[in-house]
Amino acid sequence: MEKMKKKKIGRSKKSDSESKKVYIPFRLTEEEAIEFDRLMGNSGAKNRTEFIKASIFKSPIRTIQVDKGTLEYYKLLNNLQAQYRKIGVNYNQVTKAIHTAFEEKKALAFLYKLQNITQELVNVNIEIKDLTKEFEGL
Repeated sequence: MEKMKKKKIGRSKKSDSESKKVYIPFRLTEEEAIEFDRLMGNSGAKNRTEFIKASIFKSPIRTIQVDKGTLEYYKLLNNLQAQYRKIGVNYNQVTKAIHTAFEEKKALAFLYKLQNITQELVNVNIEIKDLTKEFEGL
């Protein structure tokens, strides 16, 4: 009877490569899911897993290093640009108010002062451009 083999009960053991798989879920928006399905259909992949693996491992992945100093500099430039827009709107309102509220001589005096301040702003802008070019050259 020793020669008789016992029946194995339960499922068979998995190989090492099968037992060490990692599951990585991710979410897509509806638009992304539609685009994903379109790309998968065009690729000829049998299933989503095959398509994702091919997309990740068969094409080079580009990595980008972000310099926090550069990022902070560009944030400040964007804020400065918003301030210029506000100044432009205020400039238009002031010139219109000066022309409607004052007589010609007073209006010209105020506009002369406004012109001098605007020239200072232009000089600051030129300096910012020079500093940006120097920063990008580093």
